[in-house]
Amino acid sequence: MVDLPADDGPWLVVGLGNPGPEYAGNRHNVGAMVLDALAADLRMRFSRHKARADVAEGRLPPAAGRPGARLVLAKPSSYMNESGGPVSGLVRFFRVPPDRLLVVHDELDLPFGDLRLKRGGGEGGHNGLRSVSQSTGTRDYCRLRFGIGRPPGRTDPADFVLRDFSSTERKDLGVLLAEAADAVRDVAASGWERAQATLNTAAR
Repeated sequence: MVDLPADDGPWLVVGLGNPGPEYAGNRHNVGAMVLDALAADLRMRFSRHKARADVAEGRLPPAAGRPGARLVLAKPSSYMNESGGPVSGLVRFFRVPPDRLLVVHDELDLPFGDLRLKRGGGEGGHNGLRSVSQSTGTRDYCRLRFGIGRPPGRTDPADFVLRDFSSTERKDLGVLLAEAADAVRDVAASGWERAQATLNTAAR
């Protein structure tokens, strides 16, 4: 699949999570945390959208004499397992094809802090991804997987993802969120194939 040029339509970047302050620090909300870090870096502000999401629109800085890539950052205001409704509404509103939709989410199957870019495939039991796939009618969208590691001992994964990051993890979390935000920027600025090869090769 050929990447579109940087100024040909926006990238819709969705950070998955649950709404409300009681969930804000949960591992399950790391997708939304990445978008908050990116929006702060780009000085973009979120506002409520009719598609049941908080949305911020902007561009990356110009590069090589060309306008920076357009970005639409979105945090669904629904609960995780209902993320697909807001995402499909935003896809229609901004007329975004699947290969310009990037979903940022927590990933149990990666060690804490590991980042991987992936396009298509299954949802790995992630309720947010399952909802997005069902509502958009496709699995062929892009994902940025943020590793949160496996739960210790016999801890139920469903409980683990709804707990805040540990004090040890929080010491590194700010740097890791910035790295994830940079990965999103790289996808929009350099194109999917180049960004995926750069990030996934460096992570080996």
